[in-house]
Amino acid sequence: MSSSSFFCPDYCSLTINMDGKKLEYKGEEALKEIERLTSKADKVQLNILKEILTRNVETEYLSKYMRGSREVSDFKQCVPVITYNGIQPYIQRIANGEDSSLITGHPITEMLCSSGTSGREPKITPTIAEDLDRRTFLYNLIMPIINQYVPDLDKGKAMFLYFVKAEMSTPCGLPARTVLTSYYKSNHFKCRGEDPFNNCTSPDQAILCNDSNQSMYCQLLSGLLHRHQVLRLGAVFASAFLRAISFLERNWVSFCNDIRTGKLDPLITDLDCRTSMAKILSSPDPDLADEISSICSLHSWKGIVCQLWPKAKYIEAVVTGSMAQYIPALEYYSDGKLPLVCTMYASSECYFGVNLKPLCDPADVAFTLMPNMGYFEFIPLGGGENGTRVMDIDEDEDVLSDKLVDLVHVKLGFYYELVVTTFAGLCRYRIGDVLQVTGFHNQAPQFRFICRRNVVLSIDTDKTNEEDLHKSITVAKKLLEPFNALLVEYTSYADTSCVPGHYVLYWEIVHHHGSLSPTVDLINSVATPLDDKVLQECCIAVEEELDYIYRRCRSHDKSVGPLEIRVVEPGTFEALMDYFISQGGSINQYKTPRGIKSKKALKLLDSNVKACFFSPRDPHWIP
Repeated sequence: MSSSSFFCPDYCSLTINMDGKKLEYKGEEALKEIERLTSKADKVQLNILKEILTRNVETEYLSKYMRGSREVSDFKQCVPVITYNGIQPYIQRIANGEDSSLITGHPITEMLCSSGTSGREPKITPTIAEDLDRRTFLYNLIMPIINQYVPDLDKGKAMFLYFVKAEMSTPCGLPARTVLTSYYKSNHFKCRGEDPFNNCTSPDQAILCNDSNQSMYCQLLSGLLHRHQVLRLGAVFASAFLRAISFLERNWVSFCNDIRTGKLDPLITDLDCRTSMAKILSSPDPDLADEISSICSLHSWKGIVCQLWPKAKYIEAVVTGSMAQYIPALEYYSDGKLPLVCTMYASSECYFGVNLKPLCDPADVAFTLMPNMGYFEFIPLGGGENGTRVMDIDEDEDVLSDKLVDLVHVKLGFYYELVVTTFAGLCRYRIGDVLQVTGFHNQAPQFRFICRRNVVLSIDTDKTNEEDLHKSITVAKKLLEPFNALLVEYTSYADTSCVPGHYVLYWEIVHHHGSLSPTVDLINSVATPLDDKVLQECCIAVEEELDYIYRRCRSHDKSVGPLEIRVVEPGTFEALMDYFISQGGSINQYKTPRGIKSKKALKLLDSNVKACFFSPRDPHWIP
């Protein structure tokens, strides 16, 4: 049976046969494809770039730099390295109705909302139809990889909690949604074939329900109904899985009542959810209800996951980067008995790679970048034998093209910032992720995710950087001025000790004598305590100025709790400086960190807290 390449001659990973049907790699064939691609990573990357240039060279964006050339050397010499601001005007023109040929040779089918922002609005990035094939290709690699380490996963079910997010439309009518919502609403997901290795407990109708509470209720109830068949558990992000545990803690009595009576709670009003759940909750099962009730009634919920789903072999979720803060909670609820599996590395802009050792410790997770997913380059950030990152590059700082390193030429132990060129029109685009090379699989490097550049706070899909935090606090602190009070220093912390987590701001506020000049008295604390309402209004003022994604997480998804301001004693930040200097910092170079992760530093701050205040309401958010 003859076939032609789907996205790149010789080195593609999805092919189309003579009947126009796409061939998918699964099982042993998927593993062989990984070996083939990584063994020829340099050639795959070169062909990917040549194909991108062939398709997109006549676009307005590339024409400006390439002047009709399709040479790789001209691309590397002439096309600049950019951030979102460099491509945003073109994306906005397309969103307003201009042709996709501004940046890509293929029709843009939708815009994807990323976790970043631009001017308090979500960043939107273009995607084309075949991008769904690329994402599906990477998803199809996951089970063959895991099957090498965990046997018999086709003998039961997976309780994976998936959710769609609120959508919007561009002015010209293109859908604008998250990459996961795009996938779940595509035919790639909805029309997928039967697969014993991906037999999920959740009905598709529950996953696709726009009401996150009704979706969560139905998915958890489905998981409980199949508790003796569930072999693996998970959600996309660790925060979402813990949110489910918290939801279960609040609603287990209702779940047991539904199971005992065989009737779905009338609070579930979504018709598709009710129809799909009627097939699962078909008759009363008082014995199962009693089992679940006896477990959930225990004084301690330590190990509750293993008790409710006794055959589960692992928990799958993103536990790298900002999600690493949730590892202790996951280990508590599983009593440390279930491996935490992190399978893949992806973003809205591009899907990148997979973890070839899924049962490794979360601290050792490394992703092998698949060279057929896009064209990858890297900005060197230093490192080497001692593993020290020696530099960082601000978002607004120009990067010389000749400084970039190709995928196969990165060095072990060194740090890099990822740059990607895609078929959908992103050219030499800085993703913003800092990675460290930990090894190689054949020619393909393996990377440990270090952090998002300049992100100081993150609970769920929100990513708040130092600049946005500063702007928000600058607006909020003006509310103190009528009370002759001044915010002189601040820092922040993402508190995930409860679910949902929330932002904590530590503020040092002082009294001044009717003037905001440099001669104000910064020694005495506020003479007359500020009215509680003023500090509460400061909380909501900060939240109102934070970006679209944060406000969605707070107001719609309920995945982030109310922001908290903790007012500290005067002199607290001097003590904080003394602490960091005692740990080896330089007094000449010291800057108050705008995000705190050190447990000892947090203990110092908390020991000096005078009062705590929370946002009195949700911030405004419009889809």
